[in-house]
Amino acid sequence: MRFIHTSDIHLGKTYRGSPGEAERYEDFFCCLAAIVADAVAEQVDFVLIGGDLFHVGQILPKTFARTIETLQPLKDADIPCIAIEGNHDWIHRRDSISWMEALSQMGYIRLLRPVRTEEGDYHFTPFDVEEGCGGHVQIGDLNIYGLGYIGAQAGSHVERICDAVTTENNLLLFHVGIWSYSPVEIGNMKLEEAHPLAETFGYVALGHGHKPYVIETPAGRPYAFNPGSPERVNFGEQKYAKGYYLVTIEQGEFTPEFRKTLPRPMRVETVNLEGAENADQALEMFCEQLRDKVELSGDKRRPLLELKLTGRVGFHPFELGRERLRLTLEKLVNPLYVEIKNQLSLVSNRTEGETAKKSLIEIEQDVLKELIGTGSEYQGREEELVRLSLALRDAVKKGDVEGEDLLGLLDGEEN
Repeated sequence: MRFIHTSDIHLGKTYRGSPGEAERYEDFFCCLAAIVADAVAEQVDFVLIGGDLFHVGQILPKTFARTIETLQPLKDADIPCIAIEGNHDWIHRRDSISWMEALSQMGYIRLLRPVRTEEGDYHFTPFDVEEGCGGHVQIGDLNIYGLGYIGAQAGSHVERICDAVTTENNLLLFHVGIWSYSPVEIGNMKLEEAHPLAETFGYVALGHGHKPYVIETPAGRPYAFNPGSPERVNFGEQKYAKGYYLVTIEQGEFTPEFRKTLPRPMRVETVNLEGAENADQALEMFCEQLRDKVELSGDKRRPLLELKLTGRVGFHPFELGRERLRLTLEKLVNPLYVEIKNQLSLVSNRTEGETAKKSLIEIEQDVLKELIGTGSEYQGREEELVRLSLALRDAVKKGDVEGEDLLGLLDGEEN
């Protein structure tokens, strides 16, 4: 038996309002389409998706339509696509069916979701094809169990998960990270908390973290595998291998082969403008350094670029406007999307022999703090509300969230 294990596809991700919005939107569908094509060519027995099929829970209708189109070859080839929900697939304050449930009811995926008892125990009901729901599906003599994202307390649930399984030859599909391996900050469990899973499941198919890694038992047997995201989702992922697993099962032994994908080029560069006396001089230094840093590659796709501007300068950081930098970048690199982090420090003489420095980030924080502090009901909470304001701004700029998800972020801060 053979299967493909992928995760964190993030369909619908783009940079809204940017010139490269449509092209970036297609990147994620092209990536999934290539994996689907490989599954059909290899005639695998099934495909696993370990959560975060979508980038946000409340997707656009066109994203749902493109998802159906992309998954159609699996359905035509009668290859089951078994999936769970990740934290990005959730819908905050929902009162209707989710898009993942709709895909399952339409037969494009088999969405696995266990039932919880009043005592908090797990019950993995057999998957009902007519209803499109269940917690357990059997393919051949392999028993596949699935549960999606359950949050920061996932490690404390392991014993109850294992107690609910009475079969042999088992596989678990689980959207959770392992601390020290996963680069995400939430939704992880400790390594020692994960080890009991190896006694019940021959293969644990992980998701959540976008970096690929393998977990071994204390005796050195690999048992849990995270393929990471096949496309680069966020800046910082340019240093990770990108791909998915093609897994072969022979006599109960799982042998994964990591197959690399072709994600869009991504670069993160730091440009040091130390000592620039004015914006024109800084722009000249910017161009000179960037020519040296960004080398042409064989990939003809326009890159994603994050630039960090650092150094102490003799002019206000706002004078080096983002639009001016973008126009310069179009001539030098022509990126599909650029994110500029202006971390320049303004140097000014306050008194003889005394120097004051403030970065653009510090200036923004000071302005917000002053504005928030003018409301008496917010006094004493300035630092907390400044962090929330900046987090909301960054999320909206990156196109990572929609209205319902912003409310969820607010709820998380309130709790």
